[in-house]
Amino acid sequence: MSQEDDNKLIDDAYQSLLNGYLSSNHRKKVEKIEKAYRFARRAHEGIRRRSGEPYILHPIAVATIVSQEIGLGSTSICAALLHDVVEDTDYTTDDIKAIFGDETIGETGEKVGDKIANIVEGLTKISGGIFGEKASAQAENFRKLLLTMSDDIRVVLIKMADRLHNMRTLASMPAAKQYKIAGETLYIYAPLAHRLGLFAIKTELEDLSFKYEHPDIYQSIADAIAASENKRNDMFQRFSTPIRERLDAMGLDYEFKARVKSCYSIWKKMQTKRIPIDEIYDIYAARIVFECPDDKDENGMCWAIYNEITKVYNKIHPDRIRDWLSHAKPNGYRALHVTVMGPDGEWIEVQIRSRKMDTIDERGVTAHWVYKEGGTEMEEDGQLRGWLQEIEDILKNPEPNALDFLDSIKLNLYAREITVFTPKGDMISLPVGASVLDLAFTLHSEIGTHCIAGKVNHKLVPLSQRLSSGDQVEILTSQSQRPQLEWKKFVATAKGKTRLNYALRHMRREVMDKGEEMFKHFMAENNAEINNENLTRIISSLRVQNKEDLFYKIGKGDVDLSPIILKSLKPASQNLLSKLWRNSFGGRPSKNTEQDTTSTTTNEKVDRKKVYVLKTIDGQSNYQLAKCCHPLPGDDVIGYVNYNNEVIVHKTDCPTAMKLKSGFGSRLVETKWEIGSETFFASILVEGIDRMGILQEIIYLISTNLAINIRRLNIRSEAGVFTCEMDVLVEDVNAVTKMCKRLSKVKGVNKAIRQS
Repeated sequence: MSQEDDNKLIDDAYQSLLNGYLSSNHRKKVEKIEKAYRFARRAHEGIRRRSGEPYILHPIAVATIVSQEIGLGSTSICAALLHDVVEDTDYTTDDIKAIFGDETIGETGEKVGDKIANIVEGLTKISGGIFGEKASAQAENFRKLLLTMSDDIRVVLIKMADRLHNMRTLASMPAAKQYKIAGETLYIYAPLAHRLGLFAIKTELEDLSFKYEHPDIYQSIADAIAASENKRNDMFQRFSTPIRERLDAMGLDYEFKARVKSCYSIWKKMQTKRIPIDEIYDIYAARIVFECPDDKDENGMCWAIYNEITKVYNKIHPDRIRDWLSHAKPNGYRALHVTVMGPDGEWIEVQIRSRKMDTIDERGVTAHWVYKEGGTEMEEDGQLRGWLQEIEDILKNPEPNALDFLDSIKLNLYAREITVFTPKGDMISLPVGASVLDLAFTLHSEIGTHCIAGKVNHKLVPLSQRLSSGDQVEILTSQSQRPQLEWKKFVATAKGKTRLNYALRHMRREVMDKGEEMFKHFMAENNAEINNENLTRIISSLRVQNKEDLFYKIGKGDVDLSPIILKSLKPASQNLLSKLWRNSFGGRPSKNTEQDTTSTTTNEKVDRKKVYVLKTIDGQSNYQLAKCCHPLPGDDVIGYVNYNNEVIVHKTDCPTAMKLKSGFGSRLVETKWEIGSETFFASILVEGIDRMGILQEIIYLISTNLAINIRRLNIRSEAGVFTCEMDVLVEDVNAVTKMCKRLSKVKGVNKAIRQS
């Protein structure tokens, strides 16, 4: 491509950015944007992206998303244009400040350059993706990302636009990078977009991640949606016509359209319910968006439209009425949903909302942040401020393990909520599944650590009692109560988990300190030196994990300090000592980052830039199968290269793989199966109506007709319904699919699915 072609591409992209900005409601500050653009173009001159296009097209695209898809103004557009300058070039934030001279913002006197430079600096701190090579660095970078939301929410919104454009252009990256970036996006960025209310961006991020992680499945769902388009349009026409007549009679100014579910959300429902796409009845939803001049009339108009719909279609799904008018979702979403049976016998969800509600759904947090004159002060949504405060509380006492910390945050990003009440009538929002203990920790750390029981609707209940919307809850405490390890089983909120773990760590530290003093006193009494060699021998003889575990067990009284311990302080060979040292104190990854695996591997050097072929030669495999997901040949899989240079194979959508893609992307390798003669374990679940001889028929079909080896069989029958779980040996995923299809045709069998 010639320089002339490059210049035309750049000029067209910038003009498109300006045209979108000029058609927005923001005050027009084109000169400021022009300054930022000229500086960015000069800074990135001659640099190209991996795709081959001029680099400046990326910041222009990010600025366009910021302006036209998120709805931010000139300050954010400038920061987006300049977001990579400090990181990728020799320019500094001082140079950015100098671009805008002494220009000030409104009556505040704050300099334009200072504000833009601060946003760019915030973006630079969290650059290069959330995650780095080390777990501690990952958690630290993510904390920085979250903390910037309190300082200036625009930093995170511009970062979201940056990630969206990177996902849109991900095809130019190598496969291993695609896995890493897609996994990171699905694990953190999509939930964060969800929590910020950026519905359109969240949906696109999910779909793009899904497309790169499961390209074949994605394409099959997209094809199925396209093939059913005419049928859906006809159904919607028949469904909507009588409703339109009633809405027209009301004199409403409205828009009535059908919205198709995203490929990712359809696939998630297929996975959750274990059903094919043609059994999903709610692939599309109808949406009514009406104009409402006065905000005070919004709720009344929603219910009036609801009444007209239910006059036409009076078969209403009782479990599918959603009233988010009086109490919005945590991300600010407000609407009224009802699911009715249409003229074709299909359940159809209708979403009723005003134009303002619709804008909040699409623009999320930016619809709550109203920039005042001058563009510096922000008027914020109370619910979002409460959520940000909760995130700050979690950040004060983060999990020591980075991936546990990320899990805690993610709980807050995707949580569906219930509302409970204190005895005084205060309303508190909690995630679905929250317990009495969760509420106690939400109220205060001290209340949580001393909680002994609760009263729900005046009835005494244990700490583990799950709460429901509308419950009135009183927390009972005792100063003698201490946090218990088993509490972890029923605490569900991010705040509860964080505060409980902090309390448990504090208690453990007290016991460890006591144990360490006892150990030192014991060794001194016996004239034994405390050094690494002696510690290693004692740890090995007592079969504890490390010195912290040793001190803890001594403090608890689980280890008796007797002269017998001193017998282990004998010279050992250097090789044995080295082995014990590595086992006790070596920096091996925790069980949270690597799973127990099966099979034995050959320890060949792994080139992570090439496709790694999974093969078995003379019974020796060059990979290990992760026990967390039990992948089979034919599954979409990725390889994780552990610290011993072994390749651990995970299904791409297993929870552990999601964490690995987010936290250890540099250790991922693209893989493909080499077809061999070996067999693999698969777990199958069969359910149906019990009848005489059905078990014999199932066994005969599998072992004789299909020639598949059954290694484990467990069958239960209750009230005429049977459940059969079995482990079988198969060559690949196609054999499992074929077997399940054959089993589902057996008389009485309702479901036959692979569990792992």
